[in-house]
Amino acid sequence: MSDRDTRSNQDSGTGLIVDEAKPRLQQPPMYKVVMINDDFTPMEFVVQVLQTFFHHTREQAVQIMLQVHQAGRGTAGIFPAEIAETKVAQVNSFARKNHHPLLTVMEKV
Repeated sequence: MSDRDTRSNQDSGTGLIVDEAKPRLQQPPMYKVVMINDDFTPMEFVVQVLQTFFHHTREQAVQIMLQVHQAGRGTAGIFPAEIAETKVAQVNSFARKNHHPLLTVMEKV
């Protein structure tokens, strides 16, 4: 450590060494993007959305679609808030453009 580094850690010539506080890093809050079942959106469209916007394999997309169909809702993915908001907006907009009532929402994990 150079003299300059030592001086910068001392308290104005009093001889006290001051430790720099280490920032406490924490993970950002995560949000689930949840698809809500309806009686009108075709199952194949839901699979397409899951593959296109959430990058699931066909097999994963079919499993999630079946959960949405059978349980009334299913988790498409878990993301930080900004990404979840973007995915919800993209999917809901895409569904409307294709004349489907498919709804996605975000919920804090």
